Amino acid sequence: MPFASLGLSSALLHAVDARGYEQPTAIQQAAIPAILRGTDLLALASTGSGKTAAFALPLLQQLQDRPQQLPRPTHALVLVPTRDLAIQVGDSMRELARQLERPVKLAAVYGGVSINPQMMALRGGADVVVATPGRLLDLVQHNALKLADLKVLVLDEADRLLEAGFADELQRVLALLPARRQTLLFSATYPATVQGLAQAVLNEPLRLEMPGGTQTPAAIEQRAVQVDAARRTPLLRHLLEQQGWSRVLVFVASKYATEHVAQKLRAGGIAAAAFHGDLSQGARSHVLADFKAGRLAVVVATDVAARGLDIAGLPVVVNYDLPRSPQDHVHRIGRTGRAGQAGLAVSFVSATTEAHFRLIEKRQGQRVPREVVAGFEPTEAAAPPAGNGGIKGKRKSKKDKLREAAARDGSH
Repeated sequence: MPFASLGLSSALLHAVDARGYEQPTAIQQAAIPAILRGTDLLALASTGSGKTAAFALPLLQQLQDRPQQLPRPTHALVLVPTRDLAIQVGDSMRELARQLERPVKLAAVYGGVSINPQMMALRGGADVVVATPGRLLDLVQHNALKLADLKVLVLDEADRLLEAGFADELQRVLALLPARRQTLLFSATYPATVQGLAQAVLNEPLRLEMPGGTQTPAAIEQRAVQVDAARRTPLLRHLLEQQGWSRVLVFVASKYATEHVAQKLRAGGIAAAAFHGDLSQGARSHVLADFKAGRLAVVVATDVAARGLDIAGLPVVVNYDLPRSPQDHVHRIGRTGRAGQAGLAVSFVSATTEAHFRLIEKRQGQRVPREVVAGFEPTEAAAPPAGNGGIKGKRKSKKDKLREAAARDGSH
């Protein structure tokens, strides 16, 4: 199905061509006509499925179809969980809006930077605001933004918005919005918290669940390499040299680890940089620009990079440390294999993390065969999978345990 069949204007079709989109993705085919009809939407789609354009294109068309007003009332609010995602969504929408006859004013607002330039940018209003919840509330408190005329709310990465630190702010934002509006909820996973949010904010929504919507995208090949924890960095250097990977996003568990591993890679002659939440927004943007341009071969990141980073053609993701949850695993490896392209996700599994990786496999419904790289054979053995209480007849009874305890006491 071509984009021309989705009901988009000729200007937006030119914008699609300019971005190099050849055919709409599955989520775009299903979502764009529904959004143009004014329908509420519950969309479950994996990362890299093209969901930003799925809501951006119909939002931009809605703006072209309504009378122009000054100051500009905010037509659409896009709530996102991170500043990196706010910047990315804002940039994508600006690119798509360049071909439109009527200019669209879009503001991307987020924390971690001074609020004053964002307040200045909102003077005269904005057609679309892409925001993190905390900064949005700050701007409303400063009377820099009014939401009384809002027509469309987009909750992007809804599962992450409901994680610790976001849920309360999200409820405060929702209380500011008009009850009559179109609401679009996008999520890669669908835990009970998101189900509750969907029931609370959506009105007779169209539910779209793309194939693999809450699972690992099929375009991603997964590999699991068994290695002792102490030898992960040498193994990473070995794989970078032997496999010829051009760009690799490496996930670790802490901010300290990003700096430590990146420094070790640089010492081995590999262009690498750390990426974590304590970096300034300017520093984070600089790292991503160098990575996208090929000036960096490796970015070592915390889970701050697991959401919202769209790096076209990223071939490989490495789980140096395993993610804390199966949901985080989906988002991490979803940085590769985007928009239907092939991708590779490699997880380092040690004796102490084997059980956790088995849980990830169970939740994603996919078994990943274990590999061993020559020269990096693990020396530690993983515990066998837990059974249902041991072998029948071999487990000690309560009486046996009491007798043993009594015997020990009598020997002292």
